[in-house]
Amino acid sequence: MADPVEFVVKKLPYDLSSHGGLALVGRLFKRINLPAMIDPKYPVQTERGGIANSDILKCYLGLLTLGKNDFEAVEGFRSQRFVHQALGLRAVPSSATLRQRFDAMGTEWSDLADRINRAVLGLHINGAPIDFGALSTGHLPLDIDTFVMDQSDTAKEGVSYTYAGVDGYCPIALYLGTRGYCLELDLRAGSQHSACESEYNIERALGMACAVNAAAAFLLRADSGFCSQHLITQTLEQAARLGRQVDLLIKWNPRSAPVEQIATQRCADTATVWTQLRVGKRECLWTEALSAIEVTDTQGAMAHRTLRHPLRRVYRLTERSIDRRGNALLLPEYVLEGWTTTLGPQVGNEEVIALYRDHATHEQFHAEFKTDMDLRRLPSGKFATNHLVCALAAVAMNLLRIVGQHTLHESDSPLRKAALRRRIKTVMQEMMFKAARIISHARGWVLGISGSDSGFAVFERAFGKMKAA
Repeated sequence: MADPVEFVVKKLPYDLSSHGGLALVGRLFKRINLPAMIDPKYPVQTERGGIANSDILKCYLGLLTLGKNDFEAVEGFRSQRFVHQALGLRAVPSSATLRQRFDAMGTEWSDLADRINRAVLGLHINGAPIDFGALSTGHLPLDIDTFVMDQSDTAKEGVSYTYAGVDGYCPIALYLGTRGYCLELDLRAGSQHSACESEYNIERALGMACAVNAAAAFLLRADSGFCSQHLITQTLEQAARLGRQVDLLIKWNPRSAPVEQIATQRCADTATVWTQLRVGKRECLWTEALSAIEVTDTQGAMAHRTLRHPLRRVYRLTERSIDRRGNALLLPEYVLEGWTTTLGPQVGNEEVIALYRDHATHEQFHAEFKTDMDLRRLPSGKFATNHLVCALAAVAMNLLRIVGQHTLHESDSPLRKAALRRRIKTVMQEMMFKAARIISHARGWVLGISGSDSGFAVFERAFGKMKAA
C-alpha cells in the first residue's frame, strides 16, 4: 500500500471561500430587496461610521444558513471579501455590535422578521411560485406543534421547567406544506402550555399562508395538546375573516374518558367491524358526529351570514390480548384514540388517521432547527434577543429550503436518493459549504468553482434562476 503524499502547505495569493453558497442567499436577498424593507424604517447614519441595520440582519441570516448562531461567529466574515460581495454588504459588524443591536431592537425586529419571511415565501423563482407540497386531498397542511430547547444550567430570561423534564424554552413552530417551509418559530417560556395563546400564532400563520398562496385550502393539524373548543372556534372564525377554506385535524385528548366502558360496548355490539392486525391484537374504527361550529362570514357578497362547520370524531379502539413479547394477558388491554376533524365524509376514517400520521413528519423539522442549524442553545441571556434569533431562524430555514428545492432535486444534482425534500444539513453540505475562488476582473467578479465539483451545473443554473427580475 502506497504511503500518503507529503504535501507542502502553502498560502495562496488569491481569495478562496469555503461557503460559496452564500452567493445564492445573497441573490435571494436582492430579490426581496431587503435593504428597502429595513433601512427606511430603521435608519442609521452610515456616513458617520454606523453599520446599516440591513447589513446587521444580512450578516446574521448568512450565519444561520451556515448553521451558526453565536454572535462571535460573525468575526469570521470581517476579513472575507467574498462575504461582502455575495451578501451585498457595505460593512460587517463586530460581534459586540451585532449583540448590542439585537439586544436593543429584539422586540421590534421580531415583527420585521415576519415581514421578511413573508417576502421570502412569496418569491417566484424562474416565474414559478414556491411548491410547498400538497396532500392527497388537495389541502396544504399547516402543522403546529411545540418542542423543547434545553437550556439547563443557564440563567437565561424565560427559562423554566418544560414537559420534557429539563429547564429550557418551549417554542411553537408552524410549518406550511409537506416540504418543511416554516411560517413562524415563536419562542416561549418553557412552562407555557401548548394551547395557551396559540390562537394568535395561528392567526398570524393563516394570514401569511393566505398571502403566499392565494388559492389552496388549508388543513391545520395539531396534537392533543391543542385539543380545545376555544382554539377550534377561533381558527374557524379567522378563516371566515380571511374568506378561505381551512379544515382542522386535531388529535383528541381523552382526558377522563371511560375507556373500559367504551370497550365493553364496542365488543358487545355485533355491528362492530374488527380488523385483526396480528395474533392477539385487533382494532376497530367508528365515527361520531359532534356539535357543529357556527361562525359569521365577514367576506364576500353574502357577508354576515352564518357558516356551519360540521365536526366529527374518528375513534380507534385497539385491543391486545397478547403483548408484543408474545405473552398472553389475563385481561385484554384497550387503547382508545380519536381525531377531531372538519373533513367531510368523502375522507374515510383510515385516510383521516393517515393524514394525521403524516403530521409526525414535522418532528424532523424541529430536529433540523436544533441540530442542523445548531439552535439547541440560544446565544443570549435576554428573552427578546433569543425570540428574534428564532424568528430569523425561520427565515434562514426557508432560504435553505428554496436553495435545496432548486438544486438538489435536479437530474444532474450531486448523487442522492430520490426524495420530496432535502434535509437542511444536506443543503449546507452540498451547496452552502462549496469551495470557490473569488476573482476580480474587468470591473466584474467571478465565482470560480472546481471543474470536478459534481454540483457545479445545478449551482450555476440556480444562480441564474434566482436573478432579480
